[in-house]
Amino acid sequence: MNHRVSGIVGELPAGPEVRALAGELRDLYDEVAHYLDADLVERFPSYFIDDCMYQVVSRENYDQGLPQAAIYCDGIGMVRDRITSLRETQVYVPRTWRHFISGVRVTSLADDEIHASANFMVTEAMSDCEPTVFLVGQYIDVLVRRDGRLLFKQHLAVYDNYRVSRSLIVPV
Repeated sequence: MNHRVSGIVGELPAGPEVRALAGELRDLYDEVAHYLDADLVERFPSYFIDDCMYQVVSRENYDQGLPQAAIYCDGIGMVRDRITSLRETQVYVPRTWRHFISGVRVTSLADDEIHASANFMVTEAMSDCEPTVFLVGQYIDVLVRRDGRLLFKQHLAVYDNYRVSRSLIVPV
């Protein structure tokens, strides 16, 4: 998967199937956030298919279709490499992140793909500083169901910040 898929917003009937799927998506986002917040980042790649795209990209670059992203992973190998480099090569001040996710929506159902979006806010706390809002933005995702599980085909964290004030170390 070499390019971003724009968020698709279609007319979906607000029936029980869509509500159940939105609930399943909420649970998925909460589960991923839990593992990231608990510093169990090794579990992150298990939420993706092999031919995936994971990016953390500024709103400006996303809106203009520019390829530059703060984190750019094209394929599961790059997602795994990101985690390996985080654990084995990066040195940073210990910190705690908290993910707050809201506005989970199924935006379209197309073939075997589920298009979804959600708002996110990530706070950061270090031992010597007051907690701060680290990133705010929107997930723009494409998911597929494999073996009864929802997995990301595309997981974009499009951040609205003017700038990222400290190092972007862990997945968003």
